[in-house]
Amino acid sequence: MSEHTGDQVLAVAASAARLRAELGKVIVGQSEVIEQIIITMLAGGHALLTGVPGLGKTLLVKSIAQLFSLSFKRIQFTPDLMPADIFGTEVMDEDSHGGGRGFRFIPGPVFANLVLADEINRTPPKTQAALLEAMGEGHVTAGGQTHELSRPFFVLATQNPIELEGTYPLPEAQLDRFLLNIVMDYLPLADEERMVKETTSPDPAQLAAVLSGEEVIALQRLVREVPVSDNVVSYAVRLCAATRPRTEHAAERVNEMVQWGAGSRASQALILAGKARALLAGRRNVACEDVRELALPVLRHRVITNFRADAEGLSSEQLIRDIIAAVAE
Repeated sequence: MSEHTGDQVLAVAASAARLRAELGKVIVGQSEVIEQIIITMLAGGHALLTGVPGLGKTLLVKSIAQLFSLSFKRIQFTPDLMPADIFGTEVMDEDSHGGGRGFRFIPGPVFANLVLADEINRTPPKTQAALLEAMGEGHVTAGGQTHELSRPFFVLATQNPIELEGTYPLPEAQLDRFLLNIVMDYLPLADEERMVKETTSPDPAQLAAVLSGEEVIALQRLVREVPVSDNVVSYAVRLCAATRPRTEHAAERVNEMVQWGAGSRASQALILAGKARALLAGRRNVACEDVRELALPVLRHRVITNFRADAEGLSSEQLIRDIIAAVAE
């Protein structure tokens, strides 16, 4: 990277510090979750946020939208939600001058910079696939017309891991579209006590915007310019290859416990997210440490365990931790 780019890297690290400071006004704890969401946004990806109700997922996403000066929409996914409820619809419009009729497109909530897809697993596959198509293509089609989505465009989808009745689990191919699967857990007691005091006070904190949408787009370009050495790429690829059963690179127990391993998109995700992590830390290149620290959120939704693993109580997360420990840098 050039000296000029090096100055930009330092500026990004300073902006990241301001983001964390502002978020600290309304979000207590959850520093790892916040870091991974920011990494997802700088890498230009989408994230699946998993956590039980009442942990502040919606507040966190709304707060981040304010910090980035981004438009925000929340879509509550239900069993009767249709693709048109997300994309928008065409309505018949009369021309007041000529008396003719035509169709006018009314954009849906997906036309925002940051979309919270709340409880995405509560809607049928047809609607899930429609949103994921928008995530992959960056546009939607209605009435034969293509409509470009806002830039930057991020989807943060949430799913509840404890209520399975009336849900439609995301297929593996659709899960793979999410850069990271971020797990939001309970706060430590000290943090929860502080959060309760702050959120029940009469004066809510006011957040100041740190970055504009244009600056986010510029940062996404900068992320891709961060250099990565061959040995780091090799480490990322070998980590993903170790999750694939019935291959020569499969790690111990993978053949017996894994139904599907991570594909090539996982290797790309590890490097791209690693670049964003390095940039946030003020570094000009990616280290194996970046890949290792992001392996769990990148792989946990891409490694699908089989019935034997379920019978023995072995989760994909446990298996991934074993693989991380076994694969040499």
